[in-house]
Amino acid sequence: MSAVSAEAAPGKVRPRRGDRQATDGDGAAPLAPRARLLPALSAVYRAQLSRARVARIPLLFVATFQSVGIMILMRGVVDGGDEARAVVAGSSVLVVAFVALNLLAQYFGQLRASGGLDHYATLPVPPAAVVLGAAGAYASFTAPGTVVTAVAGSLLFKLPLVHLWVLVAVVPLSGAALAGLGAALGLLAPRQELATLCGQLGMSAALLLGVLPAARMPEPIAWARDLLPSTYGVEALARSFDAHPDWLLVAADLGVCAAVGVVSLAVATWAYRRAAVR
Repeated sequence: MSAVSAEAAPGKVRPRRGDRQATDGDGAAPLAPRARLLPALSAVYRAQLSRARVARIPLLFVATFQSVGIMILMRGVVDGGDEARAVVAGSSVLVVAFVALNLLAQYFGQLRASGGLDHYATLPVPPAAVVLGAAGAYASFTAPGTVVTAVAGSLLFKLPLVHLWVLVAVVPLSGAALAGLGAALGLLAPRQELATLCGQLGMSAALLLGVLPAARMPEPIAWARDLLPSTYGVEALARSFDAHPDWLLVAADLGVCAAVGVVSLAVATWAYRRAAVR
């Protein structure tokens, strides 16, 4: 009779209790728990901000130079008053539109076309963290150019600088609304080229409808202007150039920006889920 115990014989070893729990079901090890929204959002935001800082700084110079150039051109036909306020405010918010709407639409369009969404889909992070992190990074990346443009325009048109602290609210709220729109356009476009086209058209709309004085627009164009999310950021910044701003109207415009930002980011999150599972 063999001295080896039957329990130690090949094929007869009984799994321990912990091993049975680890191999229940289909035999696969359990997945790690999904990360919470705020830590995941912070990680995505830092990664996207680092990427944007390296790859998008030249384009930020282009966006700032473009807006300052537009103000210099408009200086020849606009002397001051409400029209000057509209030009400076629209040119400042245009920097946000160039980066947060145009570049973000291109980024998500490229990410979808290249299969980069599959990488994010394998990570245990909520879809909202991916969209909000990328949108927040691109929106905050516009702050230096917006400040430079607003200060340069105020000096060029001799507008007061005392209330430019309003940019602290205008940049993130307008950026959220435009970044959500840009992300949605990039994720919903069936091809990368269409995402780029949509981003360019959106930035052109922000240029034409935001920089040109509203009083000179035909009525149908003025209606289209009211539908553009950046319009309310432009209006809030333009009102701050008054000697005695109506802060209730400024707050109302910023509130519209915030509401549109929530809706556009929610749509972008839905579009991300839709694109990631295809």
